[in-house]
Amino acid sequence: MSEKKGIYNFNEIEKKWQQFWEEQKTFKAKDCDASKPKYYVLDMFPYPSGEGLHVGHPEGYTASDIVARYKRMKGFNVLHPMGWDAFGLPAEQYAVETGTHPAKTTKRNVNRMRQQIQSLGFSYDWNREVNTTDPNYYRWTQWIFLKFFNSYFDEAEQKAKPIEELRIPEGLSGQEKQKFIDDHRLAYEAEVPVNWCPAFGTVLANEEVIGGVSERGGHPVIRRPMRQWMLRITQYAERLLKDLDEVDWPESIKKLQTDWIGKSIGADVDFKVDGFDETIRVFTTRPDTLFGATYMVMAPEHPLVDKITIDDKKDAVQKYREEAARKSDLDRTDLAKEKTGVFIGAHAINPVNNEKIPIWISDYVLISYGTGAIMAVPAHDERDFEFATKFSILIIPVVEPSDTEQAELVRQGKLCFVGDGKAINSGEFDGLSTSEFKEKITTWLAERRLGNKAINYKLRDWLFSRQRYWGEPFPILHTEDGRITGLSEDELPLTLPEVKNYKPSGTGEPPLANINDWVNVTLPDGSKAKRETNTMPQWAGSCWYYLRYLDPNNSQQGWDPEKEKYWMPVDLYIGGAEHAVLHLLYSRFWHKLLYDLGYVSTKEPFKKLVNQGMILGEDGQKMSKSRGNVINPDKVVADYGADSMRLYEMFMGPLEAMKPWNMRGVEGVYRFLHKAWRMIIDEDTDGLAEAVKETQADEATLRLLHQTIKKVGDDIETFGFNTAISQMMIFVNHLGKYEIKPKSVIEKFVLILASFAPHIAEELWQKLGHADSLAYGPWPEYDKELIKEKEIELAVQVNGKIKDRIVVAAGADDKQVEAEALARDKVKAAMAGKPAKKVIVAKPRIVSIIT
Repeated sequence: MSEKKGIYNFNEIEKKWQQFWEEQKTFKAKDCDASKPKYYVLDMFPYPSGEGLHVGHPEGYTASDIVARYKRMKGFNVLHPMGWDAFGLPAEQYAVETGTHPAKTTKRNVNRMRQQIQSLGFSYDWNREVNTTDPNYYRWTQWIFLKFFNSYFDEAEQKAKPIEELRIPEGLSGQEKQKFIDDHRLAYEAEVPVNWCPAFGTVLANEEVIGGVSERGGHPVIRRPMRQWMLRITQYAERLLKDLDEVDWPESIKKLQTDWIGKSIGADVDFKVDGFDETIRVFTTRPDTLFGATYMVMAPEHPLVDKITIDDKKDAVQKYREEAARKSDLDRTDLAKEKTGVFIGAHAINPVNNEKIPIWISDYVLISYGTGAIMAVPAHDERDFEFATKFSILIIPVVEPSDTEQAELVRQGKLCFVGDGKAINSGEFDGLSTSEFKEKITTWLAERRLGNKAINYKLRDWLFSRQRYWGEPFPILHTEDGRITGLSEDELPLTLPEVKNYKPSGTGEPPLANINDWVNVTLPDGSKAKRETNTMPQWAGSCWYYLRYLDPNNSQQGWDPEKEKYWMPVDLYIGGAEHAVLHLLYSRFWHKLLYDLGYVSTKEPFKKLVNQGMILGEDGQKMSKSRGNVINPDKVVADYGADSMRLYEMFMGPLEAMKPWNMRGVEGVYRFLHKAWRMIIDEDTDGLAEAVKETQADEATLRLLHQTIKKVGDDIETFGFNTAISQMMIFVNHLGKYEIKPKSVIEKFVLILASFAPHIAEELWQKLGHADSLAYGPWPEYDKELIKEKEIELAVQVNGKIKDRIVVAAGADDKQVEAEALARDKVKAAMAGKPAKKVIVAKPRIVSIIT
């Protein structure tokens, strides 16, 4: 598009203003400025990948930048920072393949992405830039981890407290005391079954395993127990649920969080194992169906399986367990999957009727959920029904639906009914409603010490360690006598050592385990210890970065308490919905620990959350290199300018909607900016056009101007950026019809354009005679009287079909509007002489006549 430079030389102008903003530090936020209200607008910081930005990244960044610029013009002290979530597997994999240190790869990628982001003119305070791989940053990540390690959760007060305040029972030996303390820490070690990928030499998340192989590369994955660091997020389950009521988030995101936490109210029930001195405890949300429990299922990994499996079933059980170990939790719980299992030869005693029921193992039961065992009620649970049908296990209906046809099918064992109803085949409880039965059977169980009312959460403690090099080292030592101790705070940061080989050992030991000089430590008392060789997951650095932005160069604290009190909470957080569960949940969890310990002043970190929708390729498909439909923002900026790129991304449609890219749309907003430029600037002199004069605007122009000021402001507040741009286009088209353009009107238009297209707006503002940047406003005020329409236009429909349009005074009452509509010739013709049975006036849109 270079041939159009003479009209509006965006290359030159955009470089000019980006340099100006950088040199003047235009967007530097002032801490604790009591003279202004504060506004903290935050983007989810990016992972600096080798591929750089694609056009999906700037969508959220543009939206947040429009809000940040608007709020500055409205008189707010705005904090709008940017940084890098830079630890991650891709840089480590590249290191394994090439021997290049991940820090070098990361630095190169950060520099490239910073240049790309700066080319779009976002008003970030770059003085606050953070990078999670910087030791000066992850020193404080390690510090927060030590707060978890050195804290416990007080059940009575429902909050974390320093481990020194933990009340230790009397009479314990030294070793027992240490175990009691370690068992209560919010960061602890445990042997847990994990998805182990030998090819990658590391543990994979459930979401990274599909069909028993890794999502990346298709390598085999097996389940195996490994020593892992865990964070006790389950202690915060209830608070994480309850405090969702205090944030302004989309209901869909709140539901995702609620479902992930998965609160269930029911009962714990104990089943004795026939012939063994063992009890299997199950959690059920339907204790009213106990009389219909005809078998039990245990997770293959359940510790009781070895104890109670009879000899002639052990081979089959072992073979099944090995098969289950090759499946991820997602594969195992797939509802569409065919049910499999093995009878272990033992029986349990149903506590409500003393009936013996067979015990099976099946991979659809997970050791990580509930107690790792279930009572199976095939008449009233779909998975149990499929399993019982396949293996010819007895089905006893105990809940009768109100529908007689359904009830008959349930009694015949032909229908699995999962709803509420009336109790049948349940002894003394027959005839009770489901809700009544739940209450009575729970009390009955408690009185006989066979069970009790219980709350269960699907949420599991957070598996917090990775067998990788490129991550935060744990500030932990394992001593010779078996103790686990944390480093003192003055020993932080514990930095990563240099290594020659980044590849994991393949045995489960991380790369750091090979660095003997780093691993082996001599303590001040002469005793020996070993450093923890796992590293933290990528989530760690992103859990608290919004706090480091408040005080990024503080070497004494993670953040100054006064700055935290001034800036927090984040007023607006914008990012992709793919982070709707884990990142947000983990950040909230960390924040609550810090709140409990007095390091932050707010219960929740993010006041308002907005998710931008995905931008698809021009073919309507998700952008990917393999499809060849990736749009490079560098080329769009080079051909059309940053302002066109920003404007188009906001004009595509509602911010939260998924929408396809279209280069014709970019050309459309590009033409709009040029039209605005030509309306104000003389092409020959490069100064103000002769048409721009110090003169009064007519009433129509003033009215539209003030309506535009109001609409654009309102739309920014509600993230309706596409309709704000439409309104500005309407205004430019209107003003373009006039030979003379009032300068005062042009100035106000440029001010409202500035949040969307800041480079062209700054240049126009300067050419209009202003020496200062318009970054701090003021945002124009609108006149409440001028935004009112004098006249309104309404469609007139007869029997559902539009026949004419009428224009009436805005203040006309319904009778006047009705009279005007009925007087129109086209309306009379459509009514064909019939009287109007009903006339509905719906101002300002339509008059509906029914004959």
